[in-house]
Amino acid sequence: MSQFQDTDNRNANVQEFSVSDISGLVKRQIEDGFAHIRVRAELGRVSRPASGHLYLDLKDEKAVLSGVIWKGTAQKLPLQPEQGLEVICTGKLTTFAGQSKYQMIIEYMEPAGVGALMALLEERKKKLTTEGLFEPSRKKTLPFLPQTIGVVTSPSGAVIRDIIHRLEDRFPRHVLVWPVRVQGENCAEEVSRAIAGFNAIKPGGTTPRPDILIVARGGGSFEDLWEFNEEIVVRTVAQSDIPIISAIGHETDTTLIDFAADIRAPTPTAAAEMAVPVRADLTAGLMDLTRRMMRSSHAVLTIRRDRLTGLSRGMPRLEDILAIPRQLFDSISSRLGRALTANLTSQQAQFERIAGDLSFKPMLGHIRQSRQSISGLHHRAALAGDRQIKDAAQKLAAVSKQLDLLSYESVLERGFALVLDAQGVPLRQASKVKLGSLLDIHLAKGEKLSARVETTSTTEESVKKRPKHASKSKNEKTKNETKNSQQGKLFE
Repeated sequence: MSQFQDTDNRNANVQEFSVSDISGLVKRQIEDGFAHIRVRAELGRVSRPASGHLYLDLKDEKAVLSGVIWKGTAQKLPLQPEQGLEVICTGKLTTFAGQSKYQMIIEYMEPAGVGALMALLEERKKKLTTEGLFEPSRKKTLPFLPQTIGVVTSPSGAVIRDIIHRLEDRFPRHVLVWPVRVQGENCAEEVSRAIAGFNAIKPGGTTPRPDILIVARGGGSFEDLWEFNEEIVVRTVAQSDIPIISAIGHETDTTLIDFAADIRAPTPTAAAEMAVPVRADLTAGLMDLTRRMMRSSHAVLTIRRDRLTGLSRGMPRLEDILAIPRQLFDSISSRLGRALTANLTSQQAQFERIAGDLSFKPMLGHIRQSRQSISGLHHRAALAGDRQIKDAAQKLAAVSKQLDLLSYESVLERGFALVLDAQGVPLRQASKVKLGSLLDIHLAKGEKLSARVETTSTTEESVKKRPKHASKSKNEKTKNETKNSQQGKLFE
């Protein structure tokens, strides 16, 4: 009995606490003792509810620590937490009374060295490569001269000014800028929406659809460029129908968007150079091609003209072509009439000889009828022969008329003259005539003149020196000499 009384007395001296009191005491002890700590751990489960807060697990080989990142802090993180990433978290410990557990409120998170990010990058690269997002067959060819260029970058940085300035130097084009953040929270989502937005523009609308896109950002650390390694950006770039030039960072910087883009530029300025050609070079090339085309055309025309001239020398004259057919026609025409007459005479003699041999009267009527038939045949044959001779004569007359029109005599009829030297060679240039030479001048209707060369001069000099009344005297002298000339026709 006394033992139970002692126990009751001891319990009566111990202070009693409520559950809330205990939770509060533990909370104060933990928060006071761990008000500012840094924890190195590997990220496990990462949860992103609609509230915008982040809930995650920090773990190592032996234990797990719950962590929470409030919405305002999560928007300022330099990288997005992902499972498997090794990080260093800065914050404080607190308790969650509702479940009697403690957790870390994370105020800042950074990767545990570049090696951790590189490992995550390699793992993500292998995954996307396996899916075929980096296949060369997916790459699209850049247009030679785009009409509109879309640029996804920050509107306030030096990148957009460098791109526009370079385009103006090479070949000014219409530029559409979609402003985005190029670092920090929501950067990946904004870049992805910008690329998808450009692709959603319908051709032919009020807003021109870009023919090429440039995704650009200036240089920075590996962590600053990390947003361009996010899967959402890489997948959007790979799915774009518009060719994309990736220009992230400097030449030594490499992100996953470079593998998904159609072409990678070492700098944003180089991306502008890849997008358009140099207008001055195009103008010079066009002028060179024009000159080459003109030279080629002139050479072709010269060759064909020389060939035509050579072929024309080998062609016979019209009178030579018609000479033999005309002679043959004349021979046949002269023989045709004689042959018809001789044939009819022979037939008539043969008929009379046969008729003389017949002595009985019944055959006389048949003979008379045959004679009449032969006479009719003779008449028709004569008519047919006359028609053939007449047709042939008409054809000959037409050919002769054409020959006369093409002859030099028709040219003389129009007031021209043919001048021959002493050897009978036609003269074409005054410089080839010697003073004192005798010349033959052929006029129309076979008339000829003889002249001696006293002076030689060009046409302009002759016009200047000749008196106004000389023309009439010379014409009268030419007419008198023409009447007194007794020479025959040319080429008789």
